[in-house]
Amino acid sequence: MNDTPEVIYDPSAIDFAKPGKYHYQVAFHLDSSWGYSLVPMTVINGLHKTAGAEPPGIAAFGGTHGNEFEGPVAIKRLCRDLDPEEMSGRVILVPQLSESACRARRRTSPEDGVNMNRAFPGNPRGSLSYRIANFVKTHIFPQVRVVIDIHAGGNEAVYPLCTSFHPLSDPKQYAETALVAQLFDTPFVFIYSRQMASGLLTDEAEDEGKIAVGGEFGHAESTSPKGVLHAYEGLKNVMRHYGSLAGEVRRIDPARASEPRLVRAPVLSDYIPAPRSGIWEPAVEPGADVRQGELIGRLHEFSNHASEPLEIRAHKNGVVIALYFAAACEKGLTLYVIGEDVR
Repeated sequence: MNDTPEVIYDPSAIDFAKPGKYHYQVAFHLDSSWGYSLVPMTVINGLHKTAGAEPPGIAAFGGTHGNEFEGPVAIKRLCRDLDPEEMSGRVILVPQLSESACRARRRTSPEDGVNMNRAFPGNPRGSLSYRIANFVKTHIFPQVRVVIDIHAGGNEAVYPLCTSFHPLSDPKQYAETALVAQLFDTPFVFIYSRQMASGLLTDEAEDEGKIAVGGEFGHAESTSPKGVLHAYEGLKNVMRHYGSLAGEVRRIDPARASEPRLVRAPVLSDYIPAPRSGIWEPAVEPGADVRQGELIGRLHEFSNHASEPLEIRAHKNGVVIALYFAAACEKGLTLYVIGEDVR
């Protein structure tokens, strides 16, 4: 096992099957200067042999957006803490997928202006972000069946602590994905519309038939202790569930009596855009149950400080599963999302 990451210039040189734990920095040429973006990656092949079938491979990603910190922190800790002597099967950990965005602490990479979570399936001849996405699809995805992508709201949105996935037409894939999402023991599991965006990491994994789970573990470009706890212990629960780690799945928040609440917002009409620009004053907390017509928040403008604010009211009954976070809001940005319970 090497404690100093090895720089990898040719991804095809990585031996993903080598027993033990190995830390790498995968080098991708920068687009505008003579150098590299060094993407951190740890590959663990457990040394504990089991009598049955080997567990499926698991990959966990943080830093898909560079201003979301719970995933990078939790996954970096796992890179150090996991012991291959106590593990079976293969686990691949990438704490900062968009390494250049993470260094800049931005949602998008400063090298090419690309949002990594819109870059899939990638392009081996594209700009930096597209080449990294292509590496994930062509080199990491073939090694695993379970894909976890840890997010937070950054400065754009605030969610109640939740894991997430898309509607899935295959009932077996849906059932297994929902089960894995609940292993993080978050208050909510959010089934969200795939129509809101394309090119997501989890989109690509789902299309390959993998078990793909995302999640929102914080907001405001902070590092939430609770979010890190659920990300770190949730990933260990995923490993326990599949047999990569010994032991039973554990409750992460035993003080909460309820199981994770499964809610869905599969249609675009539940993602309400700001009808005009202004200063956003929310009137509810994320995770609140609301009734149709209830006040969600107010949009203020100050060219005339005596003017009435524009009241934003719930268009239906349900739970506020996402809420715009920043005070300054531009027309067209999503102000709130209302989900409904899955029966």
